[in-house]
Formats: sequence, structure tokens, C-alpha cells
Amino acid sequence: MFTGIVEGLGKVKRLTMKGVDAVLEIEAAIALNDIALGDSIAVNGACLTITIRNQNIFNADVSAETLDKTNLKRLHPGDKVNLEKSLRVGGYLGGHFVLGHIDAAARILSQTQKSGSLILAVEIDDKLSLYIVEKGSVAVDGVSLTVNKLEKGRFYVNIIPHTADKTTIVMKKEGDWVNIETDILGKYVEKLLQTPRGIDNDFLARHGFLDKQG
Repeated sequence: MFTGIVEGLGKVKRLTMKGVDAVLEIEAAIALNDIALGDSIAVNGACLTITIRNQNIFNADVSAETLDKTNLKRLHPGDKVNLEKSLRVGGYLGGHFVLGHIDAAARILSQTQKSGSLILAVEIDDKLSLYIVEKGSVAVDGVSLTVNKLEKGRFYVNIIPHTADKTTIVMKKEGDWVNIETDILGKYVEKLLQTPRGIDNDFLARHGFLDKQG
């Protein structure tokens, strides 16, 4: 579990393919002394497990599924990535609940400077747009952001100077790919509404939210 508040950057040392899977080696600009082998870390928002750690350098296995769903397969030595250690019990939830389970990689369609902020338009297909709402939360490359506006095929987010300074977002260009994780709450609501044991009119009536005669 993560919060979408990036703790620092990492630099890719190498991405080594192992059949259809891969091993990612990263030099972290954040302290790793409190991380043990087997712990989780979010790399561009994707939850990975640390398999080797040597001071500030770690290795993580990347499955074929993760490679297919994320922009990690496009990484090259020297590329910068966003890093966040998993949320500890009693820690601050500064963003929103982020699982590190990427829904899809999407392209940046446009970048517009507005006052001190950067407005990004990010491509999204109809299936995922169902889980994105205006003023709701979305994780873009692991960064918790608020959706300013939603249009068909795209959504807009505002990058404030602090976020720009602490993450890789402003390093991206139009056409670059970013990892998208929609808010898990919307998926649970959809699941409940689709199951016979979920929330329907009969359920609402039995619990006093609807007039049983209406």
C-alpha cells in the first residue's frame, strides 16, 4: 500500500530481460536502510519487491504482466524514476490509497504552462475513464494527483511547482508514456453493484434508504 507521495528519485542502472520477465536495478536517492529483502517499493507507481539491496542500490524482479501494463519496459540506463516506500502503520496518508497495481500505460497528449503550474492532458480509454471523476484522485507514474477535468479520451491534471521539483513528471514530453492507476474505490463500488449481494434497490429499501412501496 502506498500514498502517491513520491519520496525521491531513482536512476536506472540496467533493465535485464530474463525470458519474458526482467530484473530492474536502480540507484536510489532515498535512504533504504529501513528496507529489508522482500519489502515492497513503488517504481513509477508499480509495486515491486526488493530482491537485492546494497546500500542505496536495489534489484527488483519485474513480471511479464507488469512489463506489459507499465512503462517500465521502456526504461534505459540513466532514466529517472519516481520512488516511494510502502506505507507504514501510523504513517501519514498525504495523497490517496495507491496499491501499486497499474491499470495501463498512457501517453501524455499535451503540456500547458498556466501561471506557476503545468497542466497535463493524459490519454485514457473508455474502460478506464469509468473510474476517473473530476476532482477525484488518480496516480500518474506513482504521483497522487487530482483530476481537474475529464473529457472523452483524456483527463487533465495540474502539476504544482513542488510536485514538479520532487518527481519526474516535468521530465516527460508530449508522447511519453506514464503509468496510470485509477482509484480502487470506484472498482469496489462497481463490483458491489454488479453482484446479486451488492447494493441494489432492494438492498436500499430493506435498510431504510428507499420507500419499499416506491
